[in-house]
Amino acid sequence: MPGTHDCFSRAEPPGIIESERPTSVQRMTARQAVDGHVQRGELTASEAGLFWLESDSALGKTVLKWHDGERLLNLATPGLGSRVNGYGGGALSAFPDRVVAVTDRQHLISVPLGNGHWSTLVDNPDSAWGGLVADCRRNRLLAVREWNGQQALVAIAPDGQCRCLHEGADFYGAPALSPDGRRIAWVTWQLPDMPWLRTRLWLAELDAEGHLQHVQSCVPPMEGSIQQPVFAGQVLWVLSDHQGWWQPWELTWSGREALWTAAPAPAQDHANAPWQLGERHHCPLPGGRWARVRYNQGTGELWVGSEAALTRVATGFTDFRCLSVHDGTLYCVARSPARLDVVLAIDPDTLAEHVLAGGEDPLPGMHCQIPETFLVPRTSSEPAVQGFFYEPTISVADRPPVIFVAHGGPTSAVYPVYNPQIQFWCQRGFAVAEVNYRGSSGFGRGFRLSLASHWGEFDVQDMVRAARYLSDVGRVDGDRVFVQGRSAGGYTVLMALIETDCFVAGASLFGVTDPRRLRSMTHRFESGYLDWLLGAPEDQPERWHARTPLHHADRIRTPVIFFQGGQDRVVVPEQTRTMVESMKAAGHSPELHWFEDEAHGFRQPENLAAMLEWLHSFYRRHSRKANDCL
Repeated sequence: MPGTHDCFSRAEPPGIIESERPTSVQRMTARQAVDGHVQRGELTASEAGLFWLESDSALGKTVLKWHDGERLLNLATPGLGSRVNGYGGGALSAFPDRVVAVTDRQHLISVPLGNGHWSTLVDNPDSAWGGLVADCRRNRLLAVREWNGQQALVAIAPDGQCRCLHEGADFYGAPALSPDGRRIAWVTWQLPDMPWLRTRLWLAELDAEGHLQHVQSCVPPMEGSIQQPVFAGQVLWVLSDHQGWWQPWELTWSGREALWTAAPAPAQDHANAPWQLGERHHCPLPGGRWARVRYNQGTGELWVGSEAALTRVATGFTDFRCLSVHDGTLYCVARSPARLDVVLAIDPDTLAEHVLAGGEDPLPGMHCQIPETFLVPRTSSEPAVQGFFYEPTISVADRPPVIFVAHGGPTSAVYPVYNPQIQFWCQRGFAVAEVNYRGSSGFGRGFRLSLASHWGEFDVQDMVRAARYLSDVGRVDGDRVFVQGRSAGGYTVLMALIETDCFVAGASLFGVTDPRRLRSMTHRFESGYLDWLLGAPEDQPERWHARTPLHHADRIRTPVIFFQGGQDRVVVPEQTRTMVESMKAAGHSPELHWFEDEAHGFRQPENLAAMLEWLHSFYRRHSRKANDCL
C-alpha cells in the first residue's frame, strides 16, 4: 500500500509514464481537463439583453457576460458568487441600465452598462447576499440577506440603503414579482428542515412605496416542499411535491384559504433539490404557454407549449437551468454530454433553437465518451436504481476496471452532462459509473426521502448493487472495482469500504468521517440535516456509532486515498486528519494529500490537476495489483 503523504499543497504529483501512453490516441493532460472546463449559469434578462455568470479557469474566478442582442461582451468585475447558506444562488440581477451582482467577498456591486465601471453598492463584511431580483417599477433590488445567523427578505435602494421587508423565518428563498410589480411571493422554511422536506409559501401585495400589504401564507394540502414561485400575469404558480413529485400547481385564494389546482403533468420531478437560491425550471410564455423541465431517469428534458399539448424541444441537450423569457423568446442554460454549457434561445412559436454563446468542443481532436443509462432492477425490498455508465475511450483486451462515483449531498443527483474528469478516466482505460442511489433527487419525493435515518446504509447498498450488476452483465471487471466520492459521497465511500468487500480501493475527497463532530461544527443551513440522515444521536446512539467511519477505521482493509483542503469550513480538516491517524494506528497505510490553501471543493487549477494525477497513479497502481491476482 502507498505511504501517507501530508501537507504538500505544491508537491509534484506523479506524471504519466510516457511508455504507457497509447501512441495512436491523443489524450488530454490533467491540467487540460481542468482548464478546458467552462460552466455557465445565473442567466437573467432585462431590456438591455441577457446576462450570465461564467467560470474562467484562466483567471481563477467567475466573470460576468452580456449579450446585447448582437454582440457578446465582457463586463469587468471582481470574482462573483453568492455564499448564502454556503451554496449561494441568485448572485445576479439585471435592470435596463445596470447589473447588480454579489462578489465572492459578499459585496453588492452595481455595474452600469454605459461605461462598465462597477461601484460598490453595499459593503458589509458580516453579510451574505443571494436570491437577487430586480424590482424595476421601484428602481430597487430585492434580495435574501444573511446576517448574524439570521435571514430576511430585504429591499436595497440605488444608494445602498437597505430596508427589511419580511423576517422571522429561519430561511428564505428568492422572491418572485408579478409582471406589474404589484404582487410578490416567496418561500421560507424552518430548522431543522431542509428546503426539499417542508416549506411554506408566502404571498403579499406591494404598495407604491414597496411596503408589503395583505401578507398571507400557506403550506401544501399534504406535507411537501414548495419551490420556485412564479407569476403568469397575476396568477401564482409553484412547483410542489406534496403528491409525490415536484409538479406545477396554480394557486388562488378564497379569503384566507389557498386553493390548489394541478396542471396536467406526468409523474416526474419538474425540478431538482433546491440547494441554491433562484433556480428556474419553469417559465410562463406568451399566449398562456409554458416552458418546463422534466427529469426522466436522470436526464433533463425541456417541454414547451400549452398546458394540454407540450412538445419536447432541444432534444440534443440533457439538462436545463435558468429558464427566462424576454420579448417572447425563451432563454436558458442548456447542457449536454459532449459540449460545454450553452446559452440557448428558443422561439416558442416555431420551436427553433439558436445558440447565443457556448457549446464549445471541450476536446478538440479527441473522442468524447457519451454515457449510457443503466438501471439496476428492483428487488422485493429495494427499488430500481439508475445511473450513467461511460465505456473507456481506448480499447482494452479484457473487461475494463471501473470507478464508481458516489455524488455528494447526499440529496443531489448526477446528470449526463460533460464532465472533464470522467473523460480523463475514460481516456486512460477506465470505465466510470455514476449512481443515483436512494436519496437522490429527480426520482420523486418517496425515493428522495427514503434515505432518512438510512445514510451509510441504503446509499452503500445501492452502490454495491450497481457494481455487482455491471459486473454480472459483463460490462466491467468485477475484480477491479474502485469507489470515489466527494463530501457526503466520501462518507459513502468509507462506509462502503467498511461494510463490504466489493471494492478494491477507494478515494475520499474531503469526505465526512465523523458525523457527530460534523454536527457540532457544521453551518446553520445543514444544522438539522444530519439528524434527518441518521436520527437524533440521543435517540439512536448505536446507529450513530455504527455509521461513523472514524469508529471503524480498523475494518478498512483496502487501500484508501484522501484529499483535504486546510481551509474547509464544511467538512473541517480535522475530519480527514483524524481518520488517517486512526487508520495508521490500526496498522494501515492510507494516502493523504493535503492542500492547505483549499476550501470545500477544490477550485485552484493547479490543485485540481494535481488531484487528478495523484488519483490516476493510485488507481493505476491498484488496478495492476488486482489484475495480477486474476
